Amino acid sequence: MDVIRIILGEDHALMREGTREILQQQSDLRVVGEAGDGERVLALAQELQPDVAILDMRMPGLNAIEITRRLPAVAGSTQALILTAYDDDELILAAMEAGAAGYLLKTARAGELVDAVRAVHAGRTVLDPSVARKIIMLARHQRSDPEPDEALTPRELKVLQLVSRGLRNKEIAAELGVSSRTVEGHLSSILSKLGVSSRTAAVVRAVANNWLQLPEGEEHS
Repeated sequence: MDVIRIILGEDHALMREGTREILQQQSDLRVVGEAGDGERVLALAQELQPDVAILDMRMPGLNAIEITRRLPAVAGSTQALILTAYDDDELILAAMEAGAAGYLLKTARAGELVDAVRAVHAGRTVLDPSVARKIIMLARHQRSDPEPDEALTPRELKVLQLVSRGLRNKEIAAELGVSSRTVEGHLSSILSKLGVSSRTAAVVRAVANNWLQLPEGEEHS
């Protein structure tokens, strides 16, 4: 069984200890590092190259959004999962635009956190249900209305639609009957054209422009 390696960024020691206890009860999850300030979290990510970084939104030094934005440069395969008490509209959208793979509120149950870690490690986007609804509404209110054919080709829109359903590259390739390398090429083109740095941000941008319709059951895939 593959073990998912995790670092924790949380400035409240009690919350950090509780989160670690929840995760360490699972045989496939291992907390390999933790810190209470943003600079140290980023340093740990660079040193340990974990699979998942669980980040409190507001810590001394760097906040979760800035850490998420910098992660690709120092730990390219690390997925950021925000675990926070804040559901402010601006913070949610900023986190998604920065490339967070998940956004959970601290009201989540232990099992939901465990499932979220496994899901983001598998390449899926995980959103607290109330946060998912907010993102859809906020994105639509911020739509910029360019014509989709000016930005993305029909095939790129199809790839993005499959991304929004939580499919990984190999699954998208199988669905379209192409190679994984071809899918990677489409995704690279999508990110470049939309001026974003993550799959999640690309989906948010597409929803904002009404290029994608997310079924209710898939809003927090």
